[in-house]
Amino acid sequence: MGRTSKATKKFQTKHLKHTLDHRKKEKQHKQKIHGRRGNKSEEEKSRNALTREEQKLKKSAKEEVFKDMSVEEYFDKGIEIPKESKKSKAAKKEKEDEVEDSSSEEEDMATSMATLSKNDPEFYKYLQDNDKGLLDFGASNPLDAINDNQEDGEDDIENEGKEAETEVVQKTELTVALVRQWKKNIREKPSLKLLRNVAVAFKGAVNMNNDEHLEEYKYTISEEKAFQELMFVALKDFPSAVQKMVPYKIVKEARTLPSNKNVSKISSIIKAHCASLLVLLNDITNTETAAMVLHSVNQLLPYIISYRRILKEMIKSIVEVWATSREVETQIATFAFLHNASKEFKKAMLETVLKSTYSTFVKNSRKTNIRTMPLINFQKNSAAELFAIDEMLSYQVGFEFVRQLAIHLRNTINATTKKTSKGDSAEAYKIVYNWQFCHSLDFWSRVLSFLCNPEKEQGNSSPLREMIFPLVQVTIGVTRLIPTAQFFPLRFYLIRSLIRLSQNTGVYIPVFPLLSEILNSTAFTKVPKKKENLEAFDFDHNIKCTQAYLGTRVYQEGLAGQFVDLLGEFFTLYCKSVSFPELVTPAVIILRRYIKNSRNVKFNKQLSNVVDKLQQNSKFIEEKRSEIDFSPNNKTEVNRFLNEITWEKTPLGAYVVVQREVRDEKAKILRESVEEDDREKENFKKREDESLSEDEDEEEDVEMSD
Repeated sequence: MGRTSKATKKFQTKHLKHTLDHRKKEKQHKQKIHGRRGNKSEEEKSRNALTREEQKLKKSAKEEVFKDMSVEEYFDKGIEIPKESKKSKAAKKEKEDEVEDSSSEEEDMATSMATLSKNDPEFYKYLQDNDKGLLDFGASNPLDAINDNQEDGEDDIENEGKEAETEVVQKTELTVALVRQWKKNIREKPSLKLLRNVAVAFKGAVNMNNDEHLEEYKYTISEEKAFQELMFVALKDFPSAVQKMVPYKIVKEARTLPSNKNVSKISSIIKAHCASLLVLLNDITNTETAAMVLHSVNQLLPYIISYRRILKEMIKSIVEVWATSREVETQIATFAFLHNASKEFKKAMLETVLKSTYSTFVKNSRKTNIRTMPLINFQKNSAAELFAIDEMLSYQVGFEFVRQLAIHLRNTINATTKKTSKGDSAEAYKIVYNWQFCHSLDFWSRVLSFLCNPEKEQGNSSPLREMIFPLVQVTIGVTRLIPTAQFFPLRFYLIRSLIRLSQNTGVYIPVFPLLSEILNSTAFTKVPKKKENLEAFDFDHNIKCTQAYLGTRVYQEGLAGQFVDLLGEFFTLYCKSVSFPELVTPAVIILRRYIKNSRNVKFNKQLSNVVDKLQQNSKFIEEKRSEIDFSPNNKTEVNRFLNEITWEKTPLGAYVVVQREVRDEKAKILRESVEEDDREKENFKKREDESLSEDEDEEEDVEMSD
């Protein structure tokens, strides 16, 4: 016989028994099905035939017994006791043997104890004094231990369980004295029972406004002072008590719990407490409450990090506060929690935090105006710092989201092409031409600008650098999707995003062609309409021009100002570059040609001023370039060209500094006017509320007098 292979041995040890059992069950199942269908084997048929014959014999025997006499006559004769069969005799003998064995064991034990008293009297005396039950050994019957009233007891337990289900929860009024007693005990001698009571009371306190489940809570609170005391106990003392009962260790700069029984015992209490914290997080109204809750969650984080569902809900609630709060301090507190927690527990939290912050930011950026833009910009900048915690994971998450943006753009282009060819109105562009899509592109521009900065990389290229090219391609594709004057604000917004990306990453992006395309638009070539009652168009907080502004002089002047500003911002990126004269030569030719053919005097004057600054900067670079003694192949010297001069001291840089100051002043005036309007609205609302309350007081006085 050949040698058994390892696979066969492995199958015999691990799978053979299971396979045989499965085959046996399958065979029995087939037999049952076979029998139901009537396809029985010969053995089964013969067996069934025998059983039918036996039933016939029994029936005939009954008929023979009562055939010649009645039942009364049969019982009058008396009942003959049948003789014992061999099987019954054997069973009886076994029972007798068992009784004899037990009695013989009892006799043997008694004999051995008597021998022990003679041979070792000291040990025998020790047994008499300490464990006399061993000496009073007797045979026991297991059935003797059964109580006669056991069945009644089981019925009582069932009845008690039913009564407990129907019994209403007994309410306990939570007073200040009781909460302070809990506070004292939880600080000195914390216990599971005390923690459970605090968690239950805290749950009832945070769900007081929920009338549906109000009857389920054990504790009721009517005093405001007791509520405040309970909040402090639940948010400050509860986590400290948990840490005393189950202390954690710090392993690789992360808090880690030991594997012991106390962790499993306390886990159910912490889960219930986390549900109450979630309710409180969703109802945060001020920074103080937010700071207390976040601090409490941070202390309990090592104990809930293994519960994925609870942790995900907790992150979702905190991110929602981060994205919706209007108070700067609350925003900073939530961001600090997310940053520190993600840094400490990378594997458990970081990916969830990154995806949650991005999706929540996109969802809340749908409504964009001058009031919401500061909050949206804060979300972009803070979320970009979260992506800096782990660049490899950030690349995986970021690549997935940028790919989704590219797919949306491709589908929009295909749908727009098909509908336009049929003559229908192309509505597919709305998937891309909206604030959410534009904010997404701008957000990834900020992330790459923050992480792919050569100063921060310090020679080690970031893995996110590979995302720069696809992001630029998608952004340029969106700007050129609908090249009409109505969507020039969107084009300007995305061009600013590209300029920021080029400035921080050092990657050249051809922005000037995107700007020069609008010079041939009808917004510049047609004579504008005169509408004196229109205010200046807000390009910073709109991506679409309304019909009221299209073709007007106000809109044309706004476009000219945006064009000049962006032109200067783009070329300022390279105002110290050794190749600046060659870079601006095509732009200067195009702008001069436009000025020569244009009839817009004001815009021509602005363009001429920009062209002069570009030429002055070119001459400045040529003068400095004439002093060098290295060739363009020497990249080290090329990168160090004019390092001792700041960009503000160049001719073009000085011009851009002045333009920025003018633009910032206009934005400041606009922001102050909006804030003043908001204050007037608030004051007006307060006056209305006060007048309503005075009217109600007067009505109550009249009713009292009546």
